Order: sequence, then C-alpha cells, then structure tokens
Amino acid sequence: MNNLFIGISKYLFIILMAFFVFFSFIVLADNKKRSHKAALFIQTMMMFILHLAAYMVIFINTENNTMIIFYGAQVIFLVIFRGLHDVFYEKDYNKGLLNDVCMFLCISFIMLTRLDYSKAIKQFLIVCVASVVALIIPVIIKKYKNIVNLTYVYCFAGVAFLAIVLVIGQITGGAKLSVSLAGFSFQPSEFVKILYVFFIAALLNKSTSFLRVCLSAIFAGLHVIILVLSTDLGSALIFFIVYVVMIYVATCKIRYLFAGGIGGCAAALVAYKLFSHIRIRVAAYLNPWAFIETGGYQVAQSLFAIGTGGFLGLGLYKGLPKSVPLVEQDFMFSAISEELGGFFGICLIFLYMSCFICMIKIAMKQEVLFYKLVGVGLAVTCAVQTILTIGGAIKFIPSTGVTLPLISYGGSSVLCTMIMFAIFQGLVVHAEYEEKQTSERMMTEDFKFVGDTESLKAVKKSSRNKKKKRNM
Repeated sequence: MNNLFIGISKYLFIILMAFFVFFSFIVLADNKKRSHKAALFIQTMMMFILHLAAYMVIFINTENNTMIIFYGAQVIFLVIFRGLHDVFYEKDYNKGLLNDVCMFLCISFIMLTRLDYSKAIKQFLIVCVASVVALIIPVIIKKYKNIVNLTYVYCFAGVAFLAIVLVIGQITGGAKLSVSLAGFSFQPSEFVKILYVFFIAALLNKSTSFLRVCLSAIFAGLHVIILVLSTDLGSALIFFIVYVVMIYVATCKIRYLFAGGIGGCAAALVAYKLFSHIRIRVAAYLNPWAFIETGGYQVAQSLFAIGTGGFLGLGLYKGLPKSVPLVEQDFMFSAISEELGGFFGICLIFLYMSCFICMIKIAMKQEVLFYKLVGVGLAVTCAVQTILTIGGAIKFIPSTGVTLPLISYGGSSVLCTMIMFAIFQGLVVHAEYEEKQTSERMMTEDFKFVGDTESLKAVKKSSRNKKKKRNM
C-alpha cells in the first residue's frame, strides 16, 4: 500500500503543481471578484494538498515521528502568516503573490527535509523570523514617506557592506561571499541588492537627466567593482543587469540598453581573462564531460540528475540528488527535476514567470517614479537570479553560484527574498492608500465647491435685497 501511494504521488505532485500554476495565471488575468476568489481558493487547496502528500511520502520513507511535528509546525505557520495579512491589510494586498510565495516555501521545506533535515529546520526558523519582518515592511512603505529622500544613505550603506566583505569576507568557491558574526554567517550582498535598487530609484526619481544618469553610473559601477574584486561575479552580473533595466525604464531611451549590452560583453571578457575560477566554469559549461573529475563534475552530475528523472521524475527518495555538490544551494532545481520530474520543473519555471509578471504589473501601477523603479528593479533582480540558477543547472549558461529564490537553502537569501516580496505587498498597499487619499481629496474639493456655490448664491441674494431696500 505504501509503495502504491509513493508511486502515485509523483503523478499527483505534477498534477497539483500544474493546476496551481494554471490558476496563478488565471488570477493574474481575471479581474472579476467572484471567479478571482474561486481561483485563489482552489490554488490554496492545491498547495496544502501537495504539501500534505509530500510529507506523507517523507514519513513513509523515514518512519520518523518528528516529521509529523515538523509538518504540523509548517501548516500552523502558513495559516498564521496568511491570516495576519488579512488582519493587517484587510483586502489591500496581492493574494495571488502571497499564494505563490507560500508555494515556493512549501517546495523548499519539502526538498530540504528530503535532502538534509537539519537544514530544513534552520530554513524554517529563518522563514518564521523573515515573515515577521515581511509583515512590518508594507506598513513602513505606506506610512514612512521619507524613504524617497534617503538616496545616499542607501548608497553608502550598500558600499560599506560590500567593502566589509571585501576586507574580512570568507572565501567560498573562489569568491568572498559571507561574513561571520557571533557564530552566524550571512551574505551582505543579498541585503545590498535591496539597498542598491532603492538607491538607483531614489537618485533617478529627482531627475532623469544625462548628468543624473552619469552620476548613477559612477555609484552603480562602484558597487559592481567591489563585487568583482570580491570575485562575487554572479551578484555583480545581477547588479549590472538591474541597473541597465532601471535606467531604461526611467529614461525610455533605448541607447542605454545598447550601451549596457556592449559594456556587459566587454566586462564579461575581462572577467574571463582575470579570474581562473571563471575560466574553469566556462570550460565546464562548454564541455563538462572533459572535466568531469574536476571543474565539470558539478554540472555533469546536475545533468545526470535531470536526465535520470525524466519528465515524470523518480519520486521522492528514489533518486540520488545528494550526488550533486551543493545541491541544497546552487543546484536545487536539479534535485527537484530528478525526483519530482521535468514537468514539475517546467511548472516551477512558469510559476516564477507568473510572479515576475505580477511584480511588473504592481510596479507599473505606481504613480510615483521612485516606487515604480523600486518595483521594476526588484522584479528584475528576482528574475535574473532565477534565470542564472536554473540556467546554470541545465547548462544553458555557465554556473554563477546564485541561489533559487525562496527555495534554495540559505538564511541571507531567503530573508532578503522574503523582504523583496514584502516590498511588493507594500507597493500594493501604498497604491491603494494613495488612491483612497486622492479620492478623499477630490470629495473634499467637491464639497468645498458645492459650499462655495451656495455661499455665492447667498451673497448674490443678500446683494439683491440691499439694492431693493436702497431703491425703496
């Protein structure tokens, strides 16, 4: 019976994920309240059923009672996290985006529990802390108007964090990525992604003149140069692409896109010449089989895992995802594809696409350029990070060492990504708040106009009465 359920479960996972993604796009396109609510409800049910079925498979394979407790804790967290959004923001938040975030977290918990139970617990605790921060951020964006004016605070804070990593950072995989403090290790570059986007948005909000663009290029270049000196080239690439897109959105001048493309190609060539570990990754990308015992081992094992899983997957605990080095961080997509199937992996890609479209829609609804640029910048950050991670796993591009948003193991990564998604909820809340304020002002002006009209009539009537008295 257990084997039958495990065998059926891999088909169930694909079906549930496919329906979830389908309704994710329905929610994006549909503005009718009744059908919108129905789609969100079905989506929620699909997520909880998939989550339950996966942990049933995990329990059957491990026969560990703590898995039941861990599953229960996750369900309680998801219910409370979703419920608090209703309490804090009523209807002024994007429920579709919240559903997507919860699905990503469920997949993360499932895969990390399967790969490394201790890391799954750590990830869960970090997510709990991050969710508290995520609930506060929309309030800050709604109430604290001065965030638009902290231009150079964002800049100097970001540069300072990156400089600290450059000086005292720990080397991982040939790059200085993390800093240890009081026994905890974190990656400042993850937090700087947010500060960087806020800085560029605040700078261009005041003016989009050529001088402003040049000034932004100098400071953006400073961020990228420090990352290059730390040999964190994956983050440097993300920062560069985000900057070029934000400049284009702010100015609507396509020449900046061409200039960015040419500059990016030149920078990539220089990086290839300067850094040996980049040359190793490129060689492994071009022909991983020739370097399978050294630099190509990771990519080769990733391709083996994806190919072995096929479209339907081997099923949870039926594959060998741990044979891929750093599978919980850089190559989580390979583990997902091997055990949950290529179709599941494709659905996951479409879910990220749905999130990106939702983010861009939220950004484009912002009236103030600052908030619009923040939305676009963070959306592109998540999108580029996803492309780099999945692209590296399937040998579409050389591996860059960045993590899969909200799914891969990593405290700094999941915390910052939760903050990014919370900022989008903040943008939704802010837009709703501004719309209400505008409508209230218009109503007040209408009342004043009506009042002024009545006063004018009274004055005219009084004037006529006085004239009559004078004539009498």
